[in-house]
Amino acid sequence: MNSNITKPNVISANEYQVCTPQTEQEFAAYHQVRFNELRKPWHQAKGSEVDALEAQAVHRMVCDQQGNVLAVGRLHKVSKTNAQIRFMAVNSAHQGKGLGYMVLQALELEAAKQGVLQIQLNAREVALAFYKKCGYNLIEQVHTLYDEVKHYAMNKVLNESPGNCTQWLSELKQSWHNTIPMAKAMQLHPSFYDREQLFVIADRAANINLHNTMFAGSIYTLATLTGWGWVQLLLKQNNLSADIVLADGNIRYIKPLQGEPLAKTSTELVSGKIAAIARGRKVRVNVQVNVHDGDNIVAEFHGKYVAIPDQTNKADNDNA
Repeated sequence: MNSNITKPNVISANEYQVCTPQTEQEFAAYHQVRFNELRKPWHQAKGSEVDALEAQAVHRMVCDQQGNVLAVGRLHKVSKTNAQIRFMAVNSAHQGKGLGYMVLQALELEAAKQGVLQIQLNAREVALAFYKKCGYNLIEQVHTLYDEVKHYAMNKVLNESPGNCTQWLSELKQSWHNTIPMAKAMQLHPSFYDREQLFVIADRAANINLHNTMFAGSIYTLATLTGWGWVQLLLKQNNLSADIVLADGNIRYIKPLQGEPLAKTSTELVSGKIAAIARGRKVRVNVQVNVHDGDNIVAEFHGKYVAIPDQTNKADNDNA
């Protein structure tokens, strides 16, 4: 059965589109494919296709041009650098068209952006050839579901995410860890930057509170340094240098963060022109940072940063 969704969030486009379910209707269509392909043929109850990790996960689906959901998959992080893919399914009437590969590729790309070094999954026997073709290594048989569906543990080591400014991110991480003790204790790590987006991760185990969720102060620090990091990378991108200070910061906590922490910002969330630094002028940069638990935004931070020209820029300006 095909299910229809409205206005999907498209991340690739051609005859089919990879989308992120967002509304209740979209998730219903997404879960229906899971149920139809992974549970219904074995006479399992409706609802057995979801688990307790849905809110902490990354969800992707492939839709046709009419919005029908044809393939689905989910990724959730099990630690700072490891993730698991589950619930991969393709509508039986549309198998063999590469739709499963589209979902898998989208999940792997997101995992790489979030600093994942290795993905693990438990593949059904009928899917072993598919995953091997996609670079996954067979480890061992792990269990049999419904007394007949054999599952095999597989894994894949990810390559570096394309477009990642590795040296800049390494320098930013070292700057944080060498000068801000809290950043090192939180194990903050800028995992992805391509001049359009910045992702920063932290280690959940180092930041949980008595409720087994992320400490609010850690969320604030993660968001603040992500905004600071964006300004610092923007300076590097323009061959400028300056001292950066936070002039004002406000955060709205939306819901508890139960999974692995992730902060994101992007060009659409930033305002301010950094070029004036070269003329020896202070620059104000406004940065919005969204803190995520899987696909869900759990906190929204608005920071006002001031970049103050240092002597390097002044000297360059004097010699111009």
